[in-house]
Amino acid sequence: QVQLVESGGGLVQTGGSLRLSCAASGRTFSRYVMGWFRQAPGKEREFVARISGSGGTTKYVDSVKGRFTISRDNAKNTVYLQMNSLKPEDTAVYYCATSRGPVGTSNSGDYDYWGQGTQVTVSS
Repeated sequence: QVQLVESGGGLVQTGGSLRLSCAASGRTFSRYVMGWFRQAPGKEREFVARISGSGGTTKYVDSVKGRFTISRDNAKNTVYLQMNSLKPEDTAVYYCATSRGPVGTSNSGDYDYWGQGTQVTVSS
């Protein structure tokens, strides 16, 4: 059974940093694209970043480019999201997800297993 467990969320001031982690089990981790998504109150879930199985290819939503960095450690079955220069509009529940196959896009429908989410709150 595939399980994804996020950690690292919290409350931070504008301009601060947080590092989210997502520990995966139950699947050959390196074969799958991993993604981070977020959902703010009253809004739809949106794509944030994704990383290929090897870690060699990454993709970000425009609003976080230059501030967020996605990475993975396949030996630890863990994917990370380093978030710097945080803004109040980054406030959301952040979810990690694993793709259905070796290819994943920015579409949440391409991902079949999701973590429980971790809250990130950025105060102004």
